[in-house]
Amino acid sequence: MFSSAVPHKNQRYADLKGECIKDKKLFEDPEFPATNASLFYRKPPPGRVEWKRPGEISSEPHLFVEGISSHDLNQGVVGNCWFVAACSCLALKPHLWKKVIPDWSEQEWDSKHPENYAGIFHFQFWVFGEWVDVVVDDRLPTLNGELIYCHSKLNNEFWSALLEKAYAKLSGCYESLEGGNTGDAVVDFSGAVAEAINLEAEAYFNDQEKQDQLFEDLLKVYDRGGIISCSIKASPTEIELRMANGLVKGHAYSVTAVKKVRLGHGLLAYFKNETIPLIRMRNPWGKTEWKGAWSDSSEEWSKVGDTERGNLGITVEDDGEFWMSFTDWCKNFTDADVCRLINTSMISIHKTWNEVVHFGSWTKHAEPLFNRCGGCANNKQTFLQNPQYLFDVTKEVDEVLISLQQRDMKIHRQIGQGENLTVGFSVFKVELNRKYRMHDILTQQNVETSTYINARTVFKRCMLPQGRYIIIPTTFKPQTLGEYMIRVFTDVDSGCRELTEDKPKVRCWSSFLGYPQAVTHIYVHGAEGLENQDNSGGADPYVIISCEGHSVRSTIQRDTLEPEFATRAIFYRKKPRKPLTVEVWNSNAVKDEFLGQVVLSGAVKDTTEPQRLKLRKRGRHMADEMPGSVSLRIITSTQLTAM
Repeated sequence: MFSSAVPHKNQRYADLKGECIKDKKLFEDPEFPATNASLFYRKPPPGRVEWKRPGEISSEPHLFVEGISSHDLNQGVVGNCWFVAACSCLALKPHLWKKVIPDWSEQEWDSKHPENYAGIFHFQFWVFGEWVDVVVDDRLPTLNGELIYCHSKLNNEFWSALLEKAYAKLSGCYESLEGGNTGDAVVDFSGAVAEAINLEAEAYFNDQEKQDQLFEDLLKVYDRGGIISCSIKASPTEIELRMANGLVKGHAYSVTAVKKVRLGHGLLAYFKNETIPLIRMRNPWGKTEWKGAWSDSSEEWSKVGDTERGNLGITVEDDGEFWMSFTDWCKNFTDADVCRLINTSMISIHKTWNEVVHFGSWTKHAEPLFNRCGGCANNKQTFLQNPQYLFDVTKEVDEVLISLQQRDMKIHRQIGQGENLTVGFSVFKVELNRKYRMHDILTQQNVETSTYINARTVFKRCMLPQGRYIIIPTTFKPQTLGEYMIRVFTDVDSGCRELTEDKPKVRCWSSFLGYPQAVTHIYVHGAEGLENQDNSGGADPYVIISCEGHSVRSTIQRDTLEPEFATRAIFYRKKPRKPLTVEVWNSNAVKDEFLGQVVLSGAVKDTTEPQRLKLRKRGRHMADEMPGSVSLRIITSTQLTAM
């Protein structure tokens, strides 16, 4: 994940710093000058702004004072509590902030070697799949000698103000940071996979089972280095409204701990092991805390032993950090951003994921087959014109994580085009042998559909059975253009790839070997009334669908005489008069047992309705019936892009 970074605007930190030291001058960034254009595009700050270097604000400036801490930060006048919350989370993760603030010890002010100070700093952000190195000078906007935007509690500590300046440069200007998403900033700090959870819509507070599962999920995310934030939905007139319970509406909180806290005192508490799920948060204001149960000075803490309290670092200081029960959290907060640091390392004690990343775009084309902006599934005529990505689940059941991210639009706010597109995706289970793009939605099974939202990232976790699948990422409305990145995580390699061909290519040898004249889709639902030849009871049946020397085999259904196969196959047929066969077999350790077959002509004129057909023998006795029947549906077309 931590590969070498690409220089933003081709500005190379080492070269620029070397030139400044050689010429004995302080760096002034021409790409983000100390002018109003770098501050705002619509709403100026409340007063006359002066740009000052840290040495003009403090007599002894430092990047860090006594290390980096989530308590360092205060929010400025711009509405960027979401960014401050993300910085608080970042400060808790040394392996992340040392990547975001590279060469941090070298960038620190050195009083012994003042000649090495050149007024230049650099930071790294994960932007749309790659790390980008952003250079800034250290001229910071002030009002009355005070920093306007994000700043540390100590007036001689500048890591957060300089980091914010680099992020503002990446976003176009400081005002572009007005109103954002903590999860997006965390992704930019880490390359994590973000999941937005609507606590209110999912009603976790009213469903104890869902609530318990959510806590276990968040505990796992936290224990594995992930980053969590939360907020309370607010109307435009309620932004940063302080509620009677001490919480603030429309305000981003960073989650600093997720714990099961042991109740009771002494050894009895240890052996009894009675716990309560708690969550700890920090307000970026550095003040205004939760006043309910489990707040700093509440009586609930008397239920917790001194040792446990010491381990949790419980204080009564009004430092903006507080605990609350997980039930109260689900009740009071409406939204959460969960950022998972997905482990793709082969050397790890934790679960290792296989990751595939694809970049694409929704584009227009006059020819429907080449159009790639068909909109969501509501647009039945154009939906399948969207990009399509095929992947395989090879385990019996596998957890699949899918993240669809669009390009950040903040930089376009200055020209009135800075809003995210409404995007989402659908997942279809398709034929086991599909190689070409889908053209008919009715023959496939829609197994998952994400929410459609104008967020930068849409994420979904799916538990999928063995088989072949297609992901279709889309905008909500057709004819909407944009760029996206799709990331697919599976337990083992899924072979995820984009489908670009609509049908088999015509090749130079096609005139000799033949070219498909028809396409046939066959869906075998299941079988009924099967019998073992030895009448030994149950069976372990599977089905094989064959056509012109090609075959598709289903998974084995264990211990049943009425299996549900739900198996699809597609064949591009060079000899349409040659029949297809569907064979049912019983899996045995020594030799598999033939349970019967059906032979299908697969002609265009044949019925396309579901059928139940009697099983028959093979060879010379293929007219003779065998016990049982098979349920299937078969469709044939001479138009190769019909399915």
